[in-house]
Amino acid sequence: MKHERPRIELSGQPLSFAEMVRIGSGKVALSASATGMARVEIARGIVEDAIKAGMPVYGATTGVGAMKDVEWSPEDLDAFSLGLVRAHHFGTGTPFSCSVVRNAMAIRINTALTGQVGCTPELVTAYMRMLEVDIIPVVRRTGSIGCADIGLMGQIGAVLTGVGEAVYRGKRMQAADAFAAAGMKPFTMAPRDSLASLSVNAVSFAAAADATRNAAASIRVLLASGMMASGALGASRDPWLSVRHVGTSREALIGSWLCNASDAWQWPIKTHVQDPLSLRMVAQVFGAVIENLLTTGHKILAATGRSDDNPVVVEGRVMTSGGSLPLDVTILLESAALCMAHAARNAFNRCVLLGNGQRRDLPVNLVPPGRIATGFGPIIKLAGEIFSRVLSMSNPVSAQSLVVAAGLEDEAAFLPLVIERFERQMRALMRLAALEALLSAQAVDILGDKPKGVGGMLYDVVRKHAEFYTVDRPLSAEVEAIEEELGSGAFMSKLIEEVPIASFDDFFALGSLERIEQRLTQEQVAI
Repeated sequence: MKHERPRIELSGQPLSFAEMVRIGSGKVALSASATGMARVEIARGIVEDAIKAGMPVYGATTGVGAMKDVEWSPEDLDAFSLGLVRAHHFGTGTPFSCSVVRNAMAIRINTALTGQVGCTPELVTAYMRMLEVDIIPVVRRTGSIGCADIGLMGQIGAVLTGVGEAVYRGKRMQAADAFAAAGMKPFTMAPRDSLASLSVNAVSFAAAADATRNAAASIRVLLASGMMASGALGASRDPWLSVRHVGTSREALIGSWLCNASDAWQWPIKTHVQDPLSLRMVAQVFGAVIENLLTTGHKILAATGRSDDNPVVVEGRVMTSGGSLPLDVTILLESAALCMAHAARNAFNRCVLLGNGQRRDLPVNLVPPGRIATGFGPIIKLAGEIFSRVLSMSNPVSAQSLVVAAGLEDEAAFLPLVIERFERQMRALMRLAALEALLSAQAVDILGDKPKGVGGMLYDVVRKHAEFYTVDRPLSAEVEAIEEELGSGAFMSKLIEEVPIASFDDFFALGSLERIEQRLTQEQVAI
């Protein structure tokens, strides 16, 4: 008997991170709500009435951009609709992951179900069918200035018509071959369907959701390595205790987590009242970071249930719209990138403290007493390079001026570029967490400490891949192995189980897919 996949119903309401993780995995089936499809049909009727009445409908009976005043005759519309979507298959570079593309298609379906787009119900069904058989267009990531993902969404739309490339059953192939293998036929675009297939920011919103979730995971690991380093350096826990009473709500949340995560590992000594700021102010730094990430995450989710098309169908009319500029999401992501720089600086400062011999009589460069070695001095330089790398990608780019389409298009958010830089920051942050954990493990072994709880988890990961340092040796592969395990869904699930931050972990659906499915099952049983 064929196993039926779990189902998620799209209705036009915003998606959650848990839903997008499941959709992106390709392990759930999608359906469209009856009320959503009814709204699609009503909106389509309004568009068709406008076309029959001879009204120019942008991108349906007229050209686009600089060709907006060119009107097509009825007999030209089929050729124009086909050519429009294929002309916008111009993206280049490394493709997005299949999970991001699946979510982009789901977002396009979901926003169409608001009844404000005017596409045909058949277009919605065609997208659903592609997801059902798992034909996933290859979407090269360079091709959008962030005012509708025309060069990105155009690659999805073009595949729908039978050209371009797609991944089918794990193999990359020509779209026509994928359709033939799946027993599908290419879709014929009706007027308005072509523009509805390409002139939205669905790929950017899907990629932004993925990047922000990864950022949340990176910050959780970096917070844990920061706690471990603080223990190795003998920091006072009093500032973490006091922030629960005098800090902001997010600072108090982080202070509570730091206290709970360190309870199992009793600090061996209590140091000066005034520890370095990178130890005292972990809660303040990370409190600001998670506040920003939560705000950004909510903004991205709202975008998954809102039509950003042009034109739109509202108040019974087809109207021009400026909704394709995703500036709200872009600016918050740029702010998140700045937050990442603060988190990176905070971690780098602790790495310097671990190696400079100023705390707990730790030896310089963490070289064990009696050993002749260079030690971890070079690795601390790597930490500095990573911090500078994160900082260099925190400068905003969205306010750059760009004028195209004969001056009609003079606003752009550059959201895909912002996301790409943000993703690079996340990879750098996870490596910085690996370095901080490696240095901390060396310090606690020199001192004879026995970290427990979260600190013990990190220690075990480090020692799984890197022995106690006594003789100079290459560290590159060891650092990468630690980074890979700390960044895994399995480790995140263990970290959450050990000491959760429920409001943060659950919102971003952190951890493995199995943990997410288990949590959803528990919620359903509770209901």
